[in-house]
Amino acid sequence: MKPTHDNFFQRVYQVVQQIPEGRITSYGAIARYLGSAKSARMVGWAMNASHSMDNIPAHRVVNRLGMLTGKHHFPGMNLMEQLLENEGIRVKNLQIIDFEKHFWDPNQEL
Repeated sequence: MKPTHDNFFQRVYQVVQQIPEGRITSYGAIARYLGSAKSARMVGWAMNASHSMDNIPAHRVVNRLGMLTGKHHFPGMNLMEQLLENEGIRVKNLQIIDFEKHFWDPNQEL
């Protein structure tokens, strides 16, 4: 039986909820952890659908280059960047500074 989008989204949210404060991960890293390496875009859709949920730190999920590609899905102009900076992650030109230092890989951490 093929998993439904809702089931996949719930699995994404379970991973995202475990990203520690001050750390970030990528859509692709989450997809790989879930055994669906080619589903990074669907992870992005899950993040877009999560903004009405209080317990999903979607701001900690960025693209593989550390770019804040999901920022336009947050209310306000700079909310994603502000949330990251409040956690000690520096951002310049919509890209995480020291991406590797802050990267949290669920395949190694979970």
